[in-house]
Amino acid sequence: MSGPRHVLHLHSSAGRYGADRQLVAMAGGLDPDRWRATAVLAEDGPLVDDLREVGCEVLVRPLSVLRRELLSPAGLLRVGREWGADALALGRIARERGAALVHSNTSVTLGGAPAAAALGIPHVWHVREIYTGFERPWPLYGRMLLSAAAVPCVSEAVREQFAGFARGDRARVLHDGLALAPDPVDRDVARAALGLPPDVFVVALLGRLSAWKGQALLVEALGTSPLREDPSTVVLLAGSAWRDDPALADGLRARSAALGVADRVHLPGFVDRVGLVYAAADVVAVPSVNPDPLPNAALEAAAAGCCVVAPDHG
Repeated sequence: MSGPRHVLHLHSSAGRYGADRQLVAMAGGLDPDRWRATAVLAEDGPLVDDLREVGCEVLVRPLSVLRRELLSPAGLLRVGREWGADALALGRIARERGAALVHSNTSVTLGGAPAAAALGIPHVWHVREIYTGFERPWPLYGRMLLSAAAVPCVSEAVREQFAGFARGDRARVLHDGLALAPDPVDRDVARAALGLPPDVFVVALLGRLSAWKGQALLVEALGTSPLREDPSTVVLLAGSAWRDDPALADGLRARSAALGVADRVHLPGFVDRVGLVYAAADVVAVPSVNPDPLPNAALEAAAAGCCVVAPDHG
């Protein structure tokens, strides 16, 4: 076949967090003389425009995505129905574009495997997850992931999940790159933009609000002696919850108030210009309570010249 070949990317979200920005970097980094890209997203969001700006065609349609809230008999039945629908719809999309490759950008995006198999083209299953708490179904699920032609893993900790599996050598480490160029900002300007005092010590965490990313852990640390008695230390929790669910942010505010540190915990929501966060921070914390596959915030913060403190797991 002459001319550029086509890759079909599948992705489970449409925000501007780590895996989202990595998809933009991949699609925008393709050699246009060799490749064309189409991305199918499970929902609408700012990622749509970001991908189109780098020349990637974007389609938005429901996708079969394994989410934690679906890990029940009824939820898995729903996933199974969506999986069957994906195989037909994605197969048609790939066929119409003459796709040479299907790339699932997360390992919870399920429809790429049957679609690629139906067309006899390679499927790449990108693993950005560590399946803590998923131990019972993991042997079956891990073998399914290894059915792909290639299984890039964003870190060695991710790849280690496949140790001892047949065909485990298909899982190879392919680290994420820096998806955003450093954005130097004056510290006083950054703190003013984020509503932070100019003369405090700022511990920042940038990432989606979730039960495992460690926002609650930072709040507890701030509310424990000796930090509790040190008004010069504040915490900046930049990020929003999945689908902007207010429950997590409300819970963090309530706990901060109970600990007597509400005025020192700042929750600005999603901050699109992440350079503001890194410029404002004295320390960037990555306090994930579960093993973290490869937090992009750690890469970005280090590139911005920040001190990064992270747990020794993941």
